[in-house]
Amino acid sequence: MFESRHLEQHLIGRVGWLRAAVLGANDGIVSTASLIVGVAAAETGRNGILVAGVAGLVAGAMSMAAGEYVSVSSQADAEKADLDRERGELEAAPQAELQELAGFYVARGLSQTLADEVAVQLTASDALGAHARDELGISAQTIARPIQAAMASAAAFSIGAAVPLLTAVAAPVTVTVVAVTGAAVLSLAILGGVGAKVGGARMLTPIIRVTLWGVLAMAITAGIGRLFGAVL
Repeated sequence: MFESRHLEQHLIGRVGWLRAAVLGANDGIVSTASLIVGVAAAETGRNGILVAGVAGLVAGAMSMAAGEYVSVSSQADAEKADLDRERGELEAAPQAELQELAGFYVARGLSQTLADEVAVQLTASDALGAHARDELGISAQTIARPIQAAMASAAAFSIGAAVPLLTAVAAPVTVTVVAVTGAAVLSLAILGGVGAKVGGARMLTPIIRVTLWGVLAMAITAGIGRLFGAVL
């Protein structure tokens, strides 16, 4: 007789790269579109618009990668420090740590007897792993991955920034502001929907949230560009 295994796909495992990817794509669309719209609103020629767009794409992707790497590395350092401290406590006071672990299970609803048995068995199997999960909240699904986050963020930013940039290349200079704004709004709506779908959430609220903030950023930048264009 064969035993069937029920394999579940949980969305929590996507948290690390999904957050970085959505943030990167959103920033790529909004910042590059805002930059292009602001420059175009100042009545700059096509060359100036495209140079600004390409510079924004490259600089933004590098900045996002560096920022994500530094930020997530700080999280990884904190996790490592906590694990090192926990490892030392397990060596110095194993019985106290065993009782502490059992206390977590009692707090979750297990009887003291069962909690003690679970703590003993998990400690025998992987004491540090048990404390990492149940005391520190660190697991294989949520542990910090700096390189993964940096690469996902930079790639997503570049893809997002390519949308307004390619639109600026294709559109006539006279309608650059309208064309780039329209392409950015549509892209933001799609991004909000995709992010919600991948994350298992409802789509409408993320779409409205992402699109609203993007439109606000572009409107402010366009206003500043038009103001400085008029002054110059």
